[in-house]
Amino acid sequence: MSEQLAKNLSGKAVMGSDGTQLGSLYNIEMDIDSGALNDLLVSPHSEILTDQLQFDVDEQGRIRVPVNLVQSVEDYIVVQR
Repeated sequence: MSEQLAKNLSGKAVMGSDGTQLGSLYNIEMDIDSGALNDLLVSPHSEILTDQLQFDVDEQGRIRVPVNLVQSVEDYIVVQR
């Protein structure tokens, strides 16, 4: 994956590799000690039923997508589904 500035990712649409629109990027969680990126926090689209996704959901209802599932970052962030 090519390098991207975090400020360019905020609010970017997140889509599953199956074409499902998941929502928009809210934030990225990282491990402070190692600097490793852990999860994308995605604000879900209102049509998405988060309980039917294979992803965990945080206490605010945001979808937690493991960073290792990111396939590409272009016009959308595409994640493996």
